[in-house]
Amino acid sequence: MMNLKIRSNVLRKIRFPQTIGVKVAFWYAGFFILSSSLLFLFAYYYFSSILVNQDRGEVMMELTEISSIYKIGGIQAIETFLQDNATTRRANPLFLRIATAQNKTIHLFSPEQWEDFDLSLLEKKNFCNTECSHTWVQLSSNKGNYVLDIKSTPLTKEHWVQLGMSSQSREKVLRQFHRIFMVVMVPLFILGLGGGLFLSRRTLKPLRHMINTVRSIDITKERTTLPRTMTGDELDELAGLFNAMLDNIHRLVGGMKNALDNVAHDLRTPMTRLRNFAEMALREKEDADLLRSALAKGVEESDNILRMLNTLMDISEAETGFMNLNIKRTNISNIITNIVDMYQFVAEEKGVDVQLVVEDELWVDVDASRIGQVLANIVDNAIKFTPAGGRMTLESLESHTHVIIKVRDTGSGIPPEDASQIWHRLYRGDASRSQKGLGLGLSLVKGIINAHRGRIKVESNPGGGSVFVIYLLKHGASLTQGG
Repeated sequence: MMNLKIRSNVLRKIRFPQTIGVKVAFWYAGFFILSSSLLFLFAYYYFSSILVNQDRGEVMMELTEISSIYKIGGIQAIETFLQDNATTRRANPLFLRIATAQNKTIHLFSPEQWEDFDLSLLEKKNFCNTECSHTWVQLSSNKGNYVLDIKSTPLTKEHWVQLGMSSQSREKVLRQFHRIFMVVMVPLFILGLGGGLFLSRRTLKPLRHMINTVRSIDITKERTTLPRTMTGDELDELAGLFNAMLDNIHRLVGGMKNALDNVAHDLRTPMTRLRNFAEMALREKEDADLLRSALAKGVEESDNILRMLNTLMDISEAETGFMNLNIKRTNISNIITNIVDMYQFVAEEKGVDVQLVVEDELWVDVDASRIGQVLANIVDNAIKFTPAGGRMTLESLESHTHVIIKVRDTGSGIPPEDASQIWHRLYRGDASRSQKGLGLGLSLVKGIINAHRGRIKVESNPGGGSVFVIYLLKHGASLTQGG
């Protein structure tokens, strides 16, 4: 009992490697061995049926010949035939019995050769009927797993002859065949397992190389990529997807680092002002007006900080594809008209002429509040940077697949060195530093437009104004349609 427990504990401690390569190797070996076993079974039964048919065919030929001899010379002629052809000295001798119509044995040739069988059972069976010549009778051996196959046929109305052959020689051949298979199975198993390990190791070599590369990746260092075989198989496709994922990770990490640097830089000023207001209030404990002023300014700076953080979160959600959008079929013309009405008073107060060129119905699938936020930001910038006496034009048109919105102003324009930077977070060009703002508006605009699967671009000449162009998919259109 103690030995069994020790063995059980030892077996529990044995663990085969749970790698894909080992699993594939065992699956391959199992499939190889199963296929070989099925092939052996098919060969075994096919070979067995051939031997059976061969023995029975020989019995049928001998039976026909003996029937003819009996008709010519009787039992004496059969005995002479058997002696002349040395039938008893055959490697697989024939059983021969002649019986009456009542199934009583008249003559049994060489009974000493059939001592392993109970021949008395033959007299208990009814062979002498119309069906006896179409069936085979089998007697089981008393000393082994072999049988005596017997075939009967009438000689005359009163006599029958039975001829048979033992399956002992046939069984010996089949046992030898079985032993050969069992001997061959051992190298087959080794070959299957070894071949499985070799093929799995060779097949999974790119995957192991991929694992080693992944382990060596340091996201804070220079970009690392997986080598591709360019074979077009699944592993090559996986390496391509992994490289694309690494590119996105590096881009996001870089964007996070830049955003954190910019946030830290931009938060420093409002936080410093907030601290100064608090210190000033602490120094002037008895001046109620000064305390109220300090609190009001502190609240204002806190609102600016919260607005900055909320906008940064919106931008991050839009860029990563997690922005919650309430997409509905919307007439964009109504949104444009509402935005212009909202800023009409601001434009008139500054002396900027606003012109609106919009078609009546332009249907798109968008989040109306988010697109309104985009248009409000661009219109606000256009009015803000357009001097008195200038003009801002907002127009819309449609192509085969897109609704196109253009916001044009006659302001100072965007310098070429700033044109590619205005979409970045917290970036503020020289012309905008004198204006209030966080430098996040255009970053949020681009993020929202990208979240809607649209695009935005800017065309500008210094001193000649700017044009912001927005492309939104029409209702029912898809990116694959072009346009």
